[in-house]
Amino acid sequence: MTTSSTPANVPDNNGISHGMTWLLATACGLIVANIYYAQPLIGPIAAALGLTPAAAGLIVTMTQIGYGAGLILIVPLADLLENRRLVLSVLGIAILALLGAAFANQPLSFLLAALLIGIGSVAVQVLVPYAAHLAPEAMRGRVVGNVMIGLMLGVMLARPGASFITSISSWHVVFLVSAFVMLLLSLVLARALPSRTPTNRPHYRKLLASMAHLALNTPLLRRRALYQACLFAAFSLFWTTTPLLLAGPAFHLSQRGIALFALAGVAGAIAAPIAGRVADRGWSRPATGIAMISVALAFGLTHLVPAGSPMALGLLVVAAILIDFGVQANVVLGYRAIFTLGAEYRGRLNGLYMATFFGAGAVGSAAGGWAFAHGGWALASAIGLTLPIAALLYFATERAQCGEPASVTR
Repeated sequence: MTTSSTPANVPDNNGISHGMTWLLATACGLIVANIYYAQPLIGPIAAALGLTPAAAGLIVTMTQIGYGAGLILIVPLADLLENRRLVLSVLGIAILALLGAAFANQPLSFLLAALLIGIGSVAVQVLVPYAAHLAPEAMRGRVVGNVMIGLMLGVMLARPGASFITSISSWHVVFLVSAFVMLLLSLVLARALPSRTPTNRPHYRKLLASMAHLALNTPLLRRRALYQACLFAAFSLFWTTTPLLLAGPAFHLSQRGIALFALAGVAGAIAAPIAGRVADRGWSRPATGIAMISVALAFGLTHLVPAGSPMALGLLVVAAILIDFGVQANVVLGYRAIFTLGAEYRGRLNGLYMATFFGAGAVGSAAGGWAFAHGGWALASAIGLTLPIAALLYFATERAQCGEPASVTR
């Protein structure tokens, strides 16, 4: 049978103010940044804690493991518990974990803190469907797109921001400042967020079991998750390998130069609100194809001229913008589609959607590092190009009417 969307105690038709939209966008950006602060600081953190180069990768991996676990175990609770209280509780974990990282002086304590930082950061994935709940149907894509601007700015600015703070103080200060920011944010959200309690509240065990059912019986979710998995894996591969390329003999860029290159990708964040508005007009299908083509085109551009020239660097910048544009547009299109499946499912749908492509992103990073070590940018970019092409081939099998159904088959 089919089950239609059930309103919570914040009905969709109440609308959402511009102020609330931008508060949620800011909150998402500040929270998600916690996942990425350690990435450019692996060297100094490993040296301070006495980690070997082989074990240094655990600094990032533990955060990713925590975030992945939180997507499966905590985010679905948005369909069971009052959402504001859930967000504040998870942020409490993040605050304690950030303080633990700031004062860690041995590897085990820091790695445990990194795991909990990942878990605490999934508060952002409670806020995204929360914004969809507050938005009326006609402007849901626009609202989610605007919230995603904040999220993506947080992703893109976290790395250069952490590098800058560390350059003038130490890596400990990065986590200490973020803990303070999370505390202030919690106080603001506690006062500003309206309550939202799900009306259909299954037992937690049944909630988790239902996720397997949703994954197996929701074709739209599987399709949108696999589209984004291909693109996000390409995104992760690109941002893992280009710093190695830029620091190498072809370009000889300093860490500051690489940080400036990373800022170029921020321009791709404008895709989120554009994609949201396009989806609200019913143009998700052509927009999805354009997003995939943008990512594929980006990798092709990097081979038009030999590496090392100013033109080659300029094309890499254009490629970074195109990749970020395509990936951010597609994730919003996916959100807009899966959030039509029913308000009572949004937490679980979001957890499954995010877990699928976040896992693919981790694989893309690992594949990119291996490929660059064994075949340089030629091999890495070839794998990167294959991913959006695979998405396009799968996209070609989508029927025109496979748009945005308003129910979940159970």
